[in-house]
Amino acid sequence: MKKILCALSICLAATTVSFAQTPAAGQEKPAAAKDNKNAPHFKFKGGDSFDFGTIKESPTGAEHVFEFTNTGKEPLIIQNAVGSCGCTTPDWPKEPILPGKTGKIKVHYASQGRVGPIQKSVFITSNAAPGADGQPRYELKITGTVVAATPAPAAGTAEKK
Repeated sequence: MKKILCALSICLAATTVSFAQTPAAGQEKPAAAKDNKNAPHFKFKGGDSFDFGTIKESPTGAEHVFEFTNTGKEPLIIQNAVGSCGCTTPDWPKEPILPGKTGKIKVHYASQGRVGPIQKSVFITSNAAPGADGQPRYELKITGTVVAATPAPAAGTAEKK
């Protein structure tokens, strides 16, 4: 009897939760940016990816600035930008980008101690219309290869010829 009562309780809870997720009659879901013909859009000058090529590891790392234009008819607001790992840090405009105006997202890659290939992303959360992939966030990509820095000769030692 306890098993039946427990199973019925679980079914009732699951049903309640599933109905709580759907809007009640007369309520409408908020319009998504993709349904808004005036929604802001990103248009990146030079594209949404950048290849550093081959760079030496360095305590200062490497940076690239992604410049974009809001090609929509409403202000573009970037709520957040986050790197795919702690070695990739973005800096983005906190104020709205008006239609037709430009903005810059600076991406810093910390290369120290990270010899090898670079393949990182920065994910942008904004009020822009979803991209061609339908995702609500926009993705910038950086690639390249980090090579070991050449150690400087120790002070007071001379190279042999």
